[in-house]
Amino acid sequence: MGSVSPFGCGVNKLWTSLVDCKSGIISYPTSDRLLDPIEDSKWNAIPSRVAAPLPMDEWNEKVQSYNGESKVYITKLSRYVQFALIAAQEALQDANWIPQNDKELQSTGVSIGSGIGSLEEISDAAQLLSQRQIRKISPFFIPRILTNMAAGYVSIRYGFMGPNHTASTACATGAHSIGDAYRMIQADDANVMVCGGTESSLDALSFAGFCRGNALSTKYNNSPRESSRPFDSDRCGFVMGEGCGILVLEELQHALDRKANIHAEIVGYGLGADAFHITAPRPDGRGQQLVIERALRSTNRPVQYVNAHATSTPAGDLAELEAVKNTFKNRQHQDDKVHVSSIKGAVGHLLGAAGSVEAIATIKALKHNMIPPTLNLKINNSDQQQQVILCGEEVKHCEIDLAISNSFGFGGTNACLAFSKYKNNNI
Repeated sequence: MGSVSPFGCGVNKLWTSLVDCKSGIISYPTSDRLLDPIEDSKWNAIPSRVAAPLPMDEWNEKVQSYNGESKVYITKLSRYVQFALIAAQEALQDANWIPQNDKELQSTGVSIGSGIGSLEEISDAAQLLSQRQIRKISPFFIPRILTNMAAGYVSIRYGFMGPNHTASTACATGAHSIGDAYRMIQADDANVMVCGGTESSLDALSFAGFCRGNALSTKYNNSPRESSRPFDSDRCGFVMGEGCGILVLEELQHALDRKANIHAEIVGYGLGADAFHITAPRPDGRGQQLVIERALRSTNRPVQYVNAHATSTPAGDLAELEAVKNTFKNRQHQDDKVHVSSIKGAVGHLLGAAGSVEAIATIKALKHNMIPPTLNLKINNSDQQQQVILCGEEVKHCEIDLAISNSFGFGGTNACLAFSKYKNNNI
């Protein structure tokens, strides 16, 4: 597994920050961005002033160290592609997957998506065009903005010649990318898939667009840490973040033959649609319930943990909670408690990368039997007696055997991944 997140580079940094109840959300834009008068004027009218960016000092150091060991000159690439290369490097090292021959290269594929790509570069190029400065537009402009370039560059970097795939399904992108990779291995199109989502859209145009749709948090500009509050009664919109999560999926026997370190097993993937509205969820959560049920159709074991999509929007969190409650009241015994938390209280909403970073958090929760907290969620104690238990600002320890991670996006696109502790008798 590999991660780039508002806490920095690395899966361990992500996980330890989550369970230490840290927040990656800060006032935004940072002062260095506002030194540019043009940039400053763009931000003046934007009402949301919080975000979860990468720590820049650490990132710059990481990029410089990467340049010396790769034929891809990373500083020339779009930021979301850079994220994918850094996270893929960590994931492949963690998996200890170094193909030794053409057969292994040809059976290794890439499925990495992005929800938006590089909107800031589109905005900058449009401005140059409006000023009739077409020769200042980079000849690499088109390749830099295409959302399949993260998958392309990872493939080129390592010589992987298996399936090369990109999903772009808004905030469900990361989950769909992992689920599709899982299906490709099941279909015998590959033995190994490098998969996940990547996003870097903390630009003025992205903020302006989401603000015009009344999607972003604007109430907590003076207290950034409190701004993302999934499921809390005072939630008022999501906080944009950036990052990338990459998993290396492998066919089981292939992994066993080479004695790979198996973190967890994917045991289900559900996908579907709300068929309701371009931005609002079905109030009854029925579309989301369907993908949870589809992800769990291959197992009858009880679920202990739900890593919720919960973005901190009033309608979205409510619909998801309804979907979770309706799923489990019919699926498992009332005494089989289901714990629910959202890491977006700590890292904000990573858009196309959310599903894959949250998949990593779900796998770590499985391995450590620890449920990461939902920052800023004030818990009503009476709710803790229900079958579905919302987890607030404290880490909860409990035995976790089966967990799911939800991801939902604009257009009504829904996905759910089911993960289990790896056991020889899982299959």
